[in-house]
Amino acid sequence: MAAGTQVGAYRVLQQIGKGGMGSVWLAEHVMLGRRAAIKLLHPMYSARPDIVTRFFNEARAAAAISDPGIVQIFDFGQHEGTAYIAMEVLDGEPLDHRLRRLVRLPLGDALRILRQVASTLGVAHARGIVHRDLKPENVFLVRDPEVIGGERAKVLDFGIAKLTGDPSAQTNTSTVMGTPTYMSPEQCRGAGQVDQRADVYSLGCMLFALVTGSPPFVAEGSGDVIAMHLREPPPAPSSRLFGVPPEVDALVLRCLAKDPARRFASGTELAAAIGEIAGAASSPNWRTAGAGQPPIGDPIASTTLSEASGATGPFARLRSRGLAFAAIAALVIGGGATAVVMSRGHRAVPPARAAGSPAAVAPVPTPPVPAPPVPAPVVPRPEPPPDPSTVLAGQMTEVLARFAAWSKDHAGAACPSAAELGAPVLDPWGKPLAITCTDQPANQIVGVVSVGPDGLAGTADDIGSWQLPRAVTDRVRGGRWRAAPPVPSPRPTPPRPTPPRLHRDDFDDIPTQR
Repeated sequence: MAAGTQVGAYRVLQQIGKGGMGSVWLAEHVMLGRRAAIKLLHPMYSARPDIVTRFFNEARAAAAISDPGIVQIFDFGQHEGTAYIAMEVLDGEPLDHRLRRLVRLPLGDALRILRQVASTLGVAHARGIVHRDLKPENVFLVRDPEVIGGERAKVLDFGIAKLTGDPSAQTNTSTVMGTPTYMSPEQCRGAGQVDQRADVYSLGCMLFALVTGSPPFVAEGSGDVIAMHLREPPPAPSSRLFGVPPEVDALVLRCLAKDPARRFASGTELAAAIGEIAGAASSPNWRTAGAGQPPIGDPIASTTLSEASGATGPFARLRSRGLAFAAIAALVIGGGATAVVMSRGHRAVPPARAAGSPAAVAPVPTPPVPAPPVPAPVVPRPEPPPDPSTVLAGQMTEVLARFAAWSKDHAGAACPSAAELGAPVLDPWGKPLAITCTDQPANQIVGVVSVGPDGLAGTADDIGSWQLPRAVTDRVRGGRWRAAPPVPSPRPTPPRPTPPRLHRDDFDDIPTQR
């Protein structure tokens, strides 16, 4: 596949991803100019009908669900023997990338994201579609100012989705489908009858991982993880992270019930349950809950980024309340101890002596006064480093804005460099930003290209400014920038020779006819 190839109604622009099963290309509709991501199945797998059927099943399942949390499918088919799907281009961050970057999410963010995912899955469940491979890698976060939090969760990869009402789509018994870390017990057994409650179990595993930083069951091998899903009782999130509210514990443990009948019946029911506790979690205090507490037995090492959130919020209030309860209990226990000592002291007093003699009273021991706790020194937490993709987007936006201003006074000039525009010249990885007036999409005047993290031009991780949102690319939308041809300099006219002047004496040697 090369840039310029037409796949269906789309013209390929550049490769934006590659994996073991195929590749993903940025493309543009030939007539409409709409951008799309073309997902191409590797030719080796395109020759296998079972894999092609599963590949197209992803397109059919996603197209059957009308919900903003599902990636739009534009088209699918075959191109020169290779199966492809044309789908919506997403601009944002995969949930698993965010989880690796932050180690664990603030409780309010985790509940907000999982509520969106559960709501979208509820629409799929109502259509009889079970995803069966839910995990952070299959959730993509995109900017959306219309929803709470300013971003929307998109559910990806319905490649092994199952239509529960279609008898021909039943999975063969003993066939294990899914990702072991997030699979339900019935999937681990290879049970043929798997319904939407398997997705509810996977969502419970995801919420556990988002809140605590690790999934509920962790082992060295996939077989060990599957055995834990089948036999081990699920842990509560609070057993891994101090201060998780009991409401969240109860919700997660209900999702992780071994018996499907004890779980939430569908994604819609789970979303409603999350909504009941999300009101408190949406407050600023809850959004940082647990961020300052070390996880209990967390297999993921703490990093600077994970500690940057501080230790404030309702969990801090819960801890303070616990300290208050402990103080009250200490007072009660201390009072009881004092009463016992006093009672025993009273019994130990000898009989009164004769009148006039001083009474001997046993002294009552004074309970020791505990020293006040020494507050831990407040250590400023370092700010997390900026996201390179965000920095690059800002750099490219500035370059395009400077070009738009520069072009007004330089019509016909040669394509400039970033330095000529006074714009940033190095990308976040220290490599030069290149300005192109020929390799960008046809509907843009100019483009900016970064070689990406690998530092090599012409590879899959190259980043072009045309991948930015329309609000940026519209600044340079128009015909290609064309430099005026150089005007040839006029050829100099040679001076005309001056004829020699003749004198009368010059004619004396010329013979004349007589």
